[in-house]
Amino acid sequence: MSATTTHDHTPRSWIILAIFLVAVIGIGALIGTQSIPGSWYEGLHKPPFNPPNWIFGPVWFTLYVLIAIAGWRSFMDNPSGTPMKLWYGQMLLNWAWSPVWFIGQMIWPAFAIIVVMWLAIAGFILVNWNRDRLAAALFVPYLAWVSFATLLNLSIGILN
Repeated sequence: MSATTTHDHTPRSWIILAIFLVAVIGIGALIGTQSIPGSWYEGLHKPPFNPPNWIFGPVWFTLYVLIAIAGWRSFMDNPSGTPMKLWYGQMLLNWAWSPVWFIGQMIWPAFAIIVVMWLAIAGFILVNWNRDRLAAALFVPYLAWVSFATLLNLSIGILN
């Protein structure tokens, strides 16, 4: 059991959770609105499993909520511990990917970012599995989605 459970009901803890939610969702939404798929993306050859564009917003909103809660739990447990370092790292990589892909139109550098992001997400799950199983479990759908996105990124890179 995580030390987070001892902080779950304090006003400070709820304020920190709100900060995590606003920061993760807010920055993600800001980046998303500034790096909208345009004619460059539309013109790329895509694999048959490429999902429609409308699916990305709802999926990322849901994942950002899970990511924020996992980050909050890890922060409340140990703000400078390994889980938080992995959390910060994956978040910076997450926020970097869209501008590199959509604005920079750099398929292979975006692929490098997403591979390192995948490793950070997997690392977060692994180091938290025995510390805070809930925080680790909250990252499992994220890892699944980023695994799919990595395959999609690679496939588009190969096709183009």
